[in-house]
Amino acid sequence: MRIRIVIGDQRFHATIADSAAGRDLVAQLPLTIDMTDHGAVEKTGPLPSPLSTAGQPDGADPAVGDVGYYAPGNDLVLYYGDQSYHPGIVIIGHLDGDAAARIADLQGTVTATVETQAG
Repeated sequence: MRIRIVIGDQRFHATIADSAAGRDLVAQLPLTIDMTDHGAVEKTGPLPSPLSTAGQPDGADPAVGDVGYYAPGNDLVLYYGDQSYHPGIVIIGHLDGDAAARIADLQGTVTATVETQAG
């Protein structure tokens, strides 16, 4: 499943895994999410409804470019830096191309529009 993330005049793309959490995210789209920078490694923002964590491990060690779900905060997470293992993280997909590097260049709080993409 492919999604498009629009922040300002920039467009990013990601591939979302065919998992319970991934399907739940796609079912909520389109969304507009205010995302805050955390620890200079991730942008996070609240989702309107929780995603299923069925079949997922208790935590994860996300890689640069991963799209994640932080279950305790009900947040969508875009990882642009190196985050260590943390309980409650579910990896739901991966940003395409140079998206992580371009997101790293966006300072402070941003507003992201997340929508499905054909193809």
